[in-house]
Parts: sequence; structure tokens; C-alpha cells
Amino acid sequence: MTAELVRGQNHTLPQTRLEIRVSAGSPVVAGATLGDENGVVRGAEWIAHPGSPQLPGLEVSQQAAAGHRLAVDLEALPEMVHRVTVLLALPVGVGGPTRFGTTAAPFVAVTGLDGTEIATFTLTGLDAESAVSALELYRRQGAWKVRAVGQGYAAGLAEMLADQGLAGAAELAASIQEAVARSLARSVAPPPPRTPEGDRVRQASGPSDPGPAPAVPPQPPAATPVQPTAEPGTASAPTPGGPINYAHPRRQHAAPPTPPPTAPPAQPGQAAQPVAGDATGWSMDERLYNQIWGMFEDLARAAAAYRSAVDFAESRMDQELDRSLSDPRNRIGGAGDRAREEARAKRDELTARAREVLDRDLAQLAAEAAVVEPALPAAYAGWDNPVWHAHRIPMELPMALRLGDLHLPERTGLRIPLLVRLPLERGIWVDSGRTASEAAALLDSDRLRRLAMETAVLHAARLLAVYPPGEFSVHVIDPAGSAAGPLAPLVDAGVLAGPPAAGPQGVASVLAHLTRRVDLVQMAVRAGAADSLPPDLDTGEQLLVVNDFPHGFDDRAVTQLRYLADEGPAVGVHLLMVADREDASAYGPVLDPLWRSLLRITPVADNHLADPWVGHAWTYEPPVTPPGSRVLEQVLAAVTAARRAAGR
Repeated sequence: MTAELVRGQNHTLPQTRLEIRVSAGSPVVAGATLGDENGVVRGAEWIAHPGSPQLPGLEVSQQAAAGHRLAVDLEALPEMVHRVTVLLALPVGVGGPTRFGTTAAPFVAVTGLDGTEIATFTLTGLDAESAVSALELYRRQGAWKVRAVGQGYAAGLAEMLADQGLAGAAELAASIQEAVARSLARSVAPPPPRTPEGDRVRQASGPSDPGPAPAVPPQPPAATPVQPTAEPGTASAPTPGGPINYAHPRRQHAAPPTPPPTAPPAQPGQAAQPVAGDATGWSMDERLYNQIWGMFEDLARAAAAYRSAVDFAESRMDQELDRSLSDPRNRIGGAGDRAREEARAKRDELTARAREVLDRDLAQLAAEAAVVEPALPAAYAGWDNPVWHAHRIPMELPMALRLGDLHLPERTGLRIPLLVRLPLERGIWVDSGRTASEAAALLDSDRLRRLAMETAVLHAARLLAVYPPGEFSVHVIDPAGSAAGPLAPLVDAGVLAGPPAAGPQGVASVLAHLTRRVDLVQMAVRAGAADSLPPDLDTGEQLLVVNDFPHGFDDRAVTQLRYLADEGPAVGVHLLMVADREDASAYGPVLDPLWRSLLRITPVADNHLADPWVGHAWTYEPPVTPPGSRVLEQVLAAVTAARRAAGR
């Protein structure tokens, strides 16, 4: 039963792996501090915030949003930590509310990993405060409890952090707000909220539940890239009453409108008929995006509930057998056999019930997927979707891009699109090495490397096809020229920024060009002088495809590549690497930060993507074109024609 807390009330936590969900009436910054036995925060490294979202046992959101999920593993916290305080603050300098008294009261819920609410707290009575300590999780006599705090601070984050004993609170608060201001333009409307029964809400009725990122490791914060129409890090006034403008940084943050009813209500006793785009959002693309997030969450929860029920049935059987057979008289003869049969029968009954519920949920999701997939725009669609045959290069950047599909072993045929936001916030690494998957074990190394490069080409082609003409360029480094075959579609279509770079001189030339671009744009952004960039500098997004790294790279080139991986995404330079990590083992740990900064995907099916919220290992399916199809050539031809028409 959920404990509805009031200010000052506490409640015992029944488990140590938790989610803390935040819903607010406007975008807020969510963070958490770690305190010692006296509640003192010993340093900036004890604070999780958008600029540093991960600590041992703690992960927070990376940007301001109206809804957040914070992941907490109390057992993973350092031993000296006795208190975790959840902080909320209003972003500064972005044109939003400046005090909580002008917004809806924030709502905070502590839940288990399966979504079951343990305790909730509505932060009422706030007025001039712009920051508030919402909840604290604290250790008392070996047990963890949650307390509703609701302590507000009119002077904002700096006052709140100083109150917890942090030295340099003002400087840290300023850096947090600066990071939030840079990334606020990337804030996206979260997936639709859920009713207590677990169904996704199809109408906009208030703050939304953000849902987990779809099976992707946490991403580092990223700043807004340079745009020709607005200075980075600033927000332009949105067009009143119009749709969201997805050209960063002019992103609106108002609640999306209620979608019109698109399907008749379900008859009593029948499941609702699925409808594509039946979620909140300013446009059909955003509604579909949110609907896909909701489908991901539904599948994750359904599988988690089933696995939990099976584990419970097994545990109950073991306990009943232990109790029955603890009496030596029951260990032999018919009494022991009957006890075993009864325990197994109860186990089988509980498991069958759980499977029945799972099958029902999976059937509903499969019906929804069958409706949603044909309605997807090209950026979200698979290569076998007919939408590609009539695709026209867009004039505006879409919200997200499909990198492949995800599924769980409970029903491998139920695939959820893996979407990542655009512009890309981190690089991508296509692992060409021998992974632990069965599919990889059946292929030799040469075949895996070719498949990895073909996968990279498909991703590059999709990016070219969804960006407006001339706003996205692709550079290729192929030191030994071994990828000539897979690269042929890009080369023949003439969509590359230049011929694939080969040899040490080619590698050095491309890296020097992109490093110079990052340096110049960074200096212009920091100086607030974007207009001073050289006229020959291409400020559009840039993608560097690197084949067979680190072959052909010397120490200087490796350093430049790491620099591009770290600094490039913030100013529109992105990496797409095809590499086997074992090949770089000679560099030792020097390249570990590079691998960790990239999103790893595979050219064959592999269950390496971890769900940070529920704990599932999701199987990733890479994109493929239908056998014998010329869809890739058709799409690249459309890119070439659009560039020619635009004079690019």
C-alpha cells in the first residue's frame, strides 16, 4: 500500500533498488546529494546533477524536464554515505518560471523497479522558492527510510547546497545552471503517464511520466550546436499556437495539446483497439515517438512482472519443501512425495497464471506494433517500410533516428524501435569484434568486419536522408582501403564530403580539418561571437566514419580522435566508428574513455544493451535492407537530387 507522506513524515523502505519519479508543472532540474552521518555534503563529487549525472548507486536526469526518473541503489552507495537528498530547482535564464509558487505543486514518488509506489509526496505551500529539498533517504540502525522534506530556498541552488555544508556552493550552482541552459533545448515531451491500472494515458491531462531511455547506457550532457538562426545556449520565442519547432535551440516547453480522439472506446471486457499516434504531442511525429517509448516501457514492465512472478513461485516451492521436509518423518515414504508434488503443482499454477497475464499483455503490444510500424515516418521506419520509396528529403530535422530494434526473449518477434534523439548527443561504435552472441560465433572475422561497415553505411545513409539538404556532411577514414565494397553506395552517389581518406596523410588531413572546426566553433560559442566564424567554415552537422580503428592511427591521430569524441557532439561533429576493441589493446587503458563515451551497437543480433531502470538485457537487432532491394541506392539518389536542387 502506498504511503502518502506529508512534510516531515517518514516511511520504511522495503527494498534498496528504487526509482524516484518527479512530475512538475514546468521543466525543473533534478539532482541528488550524498550526505555523511551528519548530513554534510563533503564535496562536489558527492552531488549528482545534469552536468555529472552518475555516482555509485545513483543516477539522475541530464537535463531540465517536467518529468524525471532518478535511479537509486542504496546498497551500492559508499559506506560513509548515510543520507541521499533529492533536489529540485527551476532553470535560470531560460524564460521559464522563477519561483515554484507560479507552477503546479511538484509531485515526487518513490517506487520499486516494477513501478509499484512505496511512498509519495506532493510539495505544496511553495511560493518564492526557486529550489527545494524534496525527499531524503536516510539510514537509521541499519535500515533505510524515506522522509518528506519540502524545504524551499528563495535564493535557489546556491543557498540549498550551502545549507548542506558544501564549500563553493555558488560556483557549483552556477555551473549546474549553465549546463542545464545548454541542454534545455533538447528537452523532449516524456512518454504518456500511466493510470494506476498500468495502461498508458492517451489524453494529455497533466505532467507526464518520463519513462526510461530505451535500453541505452546513460549519455553525457551535450550542448546545443551552432545554428544559423540562433546563438547557442539561447532560446528564441516560439510561435504562439504553432507546432513545435525542432530546430534547436528554439524548442518549446509548454505542455503538448490533447490529441484528437482517433478510435472508438473499447467495449466492456474488450481491450482497446490500438491506434498509431495515440499519445500526447505537438505533431504526429512526436506522438509516435512518445508512443514507442510507451511500448518500450510496457514491454519492460510486463517482462519484469512475469520474471518476478516466476522467481516468487520457485522461491515459494523451495520454502514449502524445506518446511515439509524439515521433519525427518516426511523425508521418506508417501508423505514426502505428496509434499513435493503439492509444492510443484502450486509452482506450476502460479507460473501458468503469470504466463497467461504476460501473453495477454504481449498480444496487445503486438497488435499495437502492427498498427504503429506502417505509420512511422522515414526517420523512425525500418528499411523495409514502404515509406522509404516515397521519401523526400525534409526541410526540418526530425526528433529522432532509428538505429535498429530491441526485443526480449519472452517474445522475440515483438520488436521495439530503438530511437535516439537528434542531433546526436554521443558517438556510435559498431563493434566489429567477436562478441558473445550466437550470431557472431557463426561468422568469421572478415565477414563480421564487412557486416560492421555495411551497418555503418546504413546509419550514415539514414542520417543523410533525414537532414535538410546541405546541413549534414559525411567524412570517411579508411586507412587501408579495405572498406571499398561497403562504401560503394556512398561513393557512387557522390554524397561524401570527399573521397575516403587512406594512408597516414589522409587520416591526418581529415582529423586536422574536423579538429580545426571544433576549435573554431567552441571559441565562437564561448565568446558569443558566432557571426565571426570564417565564411568557408561549414557549420552544418558533420559525421566522421572511421573504419578499422586504430589501424593507420599514430599517437597524435588517436589523441585527435579522442578530442573529437569528447568535444565534437556539443558543436555538431559526431563519430561513427567501426572497430574491434581488442585491436586497440596495445594502447592499454588510454582508450577506455573513448569506448565508454560511444554507444556500442553490433552488426549482428546481440543482447548487450542494458536497461538501467528494470535491469533487462535487451537484444539489439541491427538495421538491414530487404534482400535484393535497391532502397539504399534510391534514398542516396534522393539525397543527391535534393542537394542539387538546393544548390549545395
